Amino acid sequence: MCRWLGYSGGRIKLSELLFKPKNNLIDQSMSSRSAETPTNADGFGVGWYGLNDQPGLFRSIRPAWNDFNLRDLSDNVESHLFLAHVRATSMATVQETNCHPFRYKNWLFVHNGEIFEIEKIRRDLLMAVAPKYFENILGTTDSELMFHLALTFGLEQDPPRALSRMAGFIEKTGREHGIPESLWMTLGVTDGTNLFSVRYASDQQAPTLYHSTDVQDIYKINPETQGLFGEDARAIVSEPAGVYAEMWEEVPQASIAIVREGDFSIQKFKPDY
Repeated sequence: MCRWLGYSGGRIKLSELLFKPKNNLIDQSMSSRSAETPTNADGFGVGWYGLNDQPGLFRSIRPAWNDFNLRDLSDNVESHLFLAHVRATSMATVQETNCHPFRYKNWLFVHNGEIFEIEKIRRDLLMAVAPKYFENILGTTDSELMFHLALTFGLEQDPPRALSRMAGFIEKTGREHGIPESLWMTLGVTDGTNLFSVRYASDQQAPTLYHSTDVQDIYKINPETQGLFGEDARAIVSEPAGVYAEMWEEVPQASIAIVREGDFSIQKFKPDY
């Protein structure tokens, strides 16, 4: 399983979350708490919003802990919203186009999990991607395919419903091919303004996902961060970082966490068949 984080709030250096906290995402690429994949060394990526409508993107097949370019970039780039990911591949090859985040215009997408036995349903899933999005698929991962299915089902207009339709379509297609439980995921997707995070699995055993508490509570817990993140900051992570466990709350199974114009909410998530 991979590890990822999303941040929305005041402008900060990427390094404030990627490198500075204890058990940060880069540390997790070497030794995460996951029993299945404690090492996530099959590439990394970070996408951020800054001067342009389209987000910046830096991806590499190197291990995140051994890339000096990432460290330098993260110390010199500020952003109000970014997604970062460290990869542990299951089947797809180690290549740059298979590293997350995936980008389409102003959208970014990261994923942890899998489509089980995707080799049996890949063709049907690919054929469902709308032609206008198909040419944007550059790699071979199930994650990138999920992103483009969500785009096909209306991600640009109604993200929560599009993600529900994507999940429902994958599960329905899986069952048609004798796969009763096909989907495991936590995912993050953003248009540069809003951040959507989903935790869902066909068997209700999705990978871990956490959100930060209210930023004012964080400042009380750790006064050294006072004012750093802005008034409405939120972070979503596969695995908690830092030394204060009380800064993090678990996103429930079958839920979608939404950061929209400074407001934060968690709603039930259900596949739409």
